[in-house]
Amino acid sequence: MGTRRKFLKKSAAIAGGVSVMGLGGASLSGCSNSKIPLFNISLAEWSLNKSIFGKSRQLGGEEWTKLLINDPDALLQGNVKHLDFSKVAHQNFGIDAVEYVNTFFFNKATNNNYLKEMKTIADGEGVKSLLIMCDQEGALGDPDDDARTLAVENHYKWVDAAKYLGCHSIRVNAQSEGEYDEQMKLAADGMSRLTEYGAKHNINVIVENHGGLSSNGKWLSGVMDMVNHPRCGTLPDFGNFYLGTWEEKGNEWYDRYVGVEELMPYAKAVSAKSHNFNKDGTEKDTDYSKMMRIVLDAGYRGYVGIEYEGSDLSEMDGIAATKKLLEKVRGELADIYN
Repeated sequence: MGTRRKFLKKSAAIAGGVSVMGLGGASLSGCSNSKIPLFNISLAEWSLNKSIFGKSRQLGGEEWTKLLINDPDALLQGNVKHLDFSKVAHQNFGIDAVEYVNTFFFNKATNNNYLKEMKTIADGEGVKSLLIMCDQEGALGDPDDDARTLAVENHYKWVDAAKYLGCHSIRVNAQSEGEYDEQMKLAADGMSRLTEYGAKHNINVIVENHGGLSSNGKWLSGVMDMVNHPRCGTLPDFGNFYLGTWEEKGNEWYDRYVGVEELMPYAKAVSAKSHNFNKDGTEKDTDYSKMMRIVLDAGYRGYVGIEYEGSDLSEMDGIAATKKLLEKVRGELADIYN
């Protein structure tokens, strides 16, 4: 347990936007001041995926992936441009921190002029760039040694881009194949190697529960313990606890509240996934008050990212509804946790 405690202490100290906690869970940064919000709210770019991709979202998975690799700009058929994301976050929603998605600028990771434009726009809006969510770069737990090495190296450019943009992390996936324990070892190997590279640039490598065994909180916690590096952590997502792959359809779900509780000791970011809402403004699938108590009980005081994926509301309205709910819960819990 001594090693675990040292790991958690170091991890909390360098987590992006997270206040260093005292042993009793009280923030040493002065959260008792009622003017300081209990947690801050950011916006995940995936909330606007339909608005950015447009009609290309209707393509089949294989066709979409092929186009992403060969001509990623052709996928951007929507009425919202990636470069305008920081403006939308700030001007439409009053949000001052964003989480990018690499598939919206998939061929631009090494384009310094493009990254400079992204940074200039964000800085001009007074918006912080928090992290880049990275997909489609290979399985970090691939059973094939060469494929796993390639996946690790494919992420290097995103670490470099995150560093340039001023982010604290890149978000990756812990995909693998095989038996439970073997997948854990393979994922930990890929994560460890990528984390070593990230650490050289002061960038965290964080994993989201994102289908398969990564949506098993116990398994992903085990991966974190095996990596045991303060620059490696988690991004607990309120909704991504389906234990199959996202191409499958089934009902095998991990308990979302148990999963988030298991992942919070390693969290360097949090994703407030939302789909659809009740008439009173609560989310239909997740009890936000219960979930945020779990987040706050873990001592987390960083950004909570809005990630709307619903169908009943438009993306703009869904983002606004999620923000309103988070603000309501924050107000209700302020006296308890401040």
